[in-house]
Amino acid sequence: MPEHDAPDPSADRLVVVLAYDGLCTFEFGLAVEIFGLHRPEMGAGWYRFAVAGIEPGPLRATGGIALLVDGGLDLIARAGTVVVPGWRGADVPVPADLIAALRAAAARGARLLSICSGVFVLAAAGLLDGRRATTHWRHAARLAERYPAVTVDPDVLYVDEGQVLTSAGSAAGLDLCLHLVRRDFGPEAANRVARRLVLPAHRDGGQAQFIERPVPRLPAEARLGPLIDRVLASLDRPHAVGDLAAQAGMSLRSFIRRFKAATGMAPGEWLLEQRLSRARDLLEQGGAGVEQVASACGFGAAASLRHHFRRRFGVAPATYRARFAAPVAVPARNS
Repeated sequence: MPEHDAPDPSADRLVVVLAYDGLCTFEFGLAVEIFGLHRPEMGAGWYRFAVAGIEPGPLRATGGIALLVDGGLDLIARAGTVVVPGWRGADVPVPADLIAALRAAAARGARLLSICSGVFVLAAAGLLDGRRATTHWRHAARLAERYPAVTVDPDVLYVDEGQVLTSAGSAAGLDLCLHLVRRDFGPEAANRVARRLVLPAHRDGGQAQFIERPVPRLPAEARLGPLIDRVLASLDRPHAVGDLAAQAGMSLRSFIRRFKAATGMAPGEWLLEQRLSRARDLLEQGGAGVEQVASACGFGAAASLRHHFRRRFGVAPATYRARFAAPVAVPARNS
């Protein structure tokens, strides 16, 4: 997560999602669910929402659904955020007037967010050149081949490049949309929306855990569950991969292979991800200093936490805490 300025309360909160004939219903619905529902509990500054048809109707979505839109490409010119749901196909041309509208929106500072194959629309507009981006793992190679100026990361749920944000496969659009809520309104707002959706406010890991692979064989993999639980309950302690293999009753080579098959990550990579996730949670709670967080998460020294945290999230731990920590209540003094 790159470092961003604090949200501007006066910023335009109009979110415009694109619609087209043959629309990907699920990806479109994700944007509606996060940004389009009336949420009085979130206050008057919550998002406003509109649907922009990129072509004249009638517009049909997958599943036999017909769409009524709020306007055309003119809505993009007023949007603070433009959402591009999954596109018709990697090789389907993007209309020139849509490309022009998106470029103009980017030039005036609007944010652009794609879900799944919607990334091909942003790439066609040249808005991802020189940037990192992601898409569904099945489309990643095609995206990299067709747009070599884009740095494609196929093993993340989403990429936040500040003004331009991209998500992986369909459901990862929820992760990205919640991340944007988190950026705009803070972690408590994202948590409240996530609870309404019966979802975690942020998922850990990348797409590798979802790529097709053989079903793990038992009973060897069954030993990993209790081991993982023990590690998660003791992240403040050292956990050498060799020691973990011994606890699982496996050779080192077998343990690494089976662990990666079960989690999508090598043991050391997974352990670092869990430590960083715990550190992020503690920083959001706001009660501990960076040294305390480093110790509680098994980094030992604060310098190690700072190095890994900045590399993973693009921001220093102290800056992250200042931005996202819940306010700490201060007892009132007796007069």
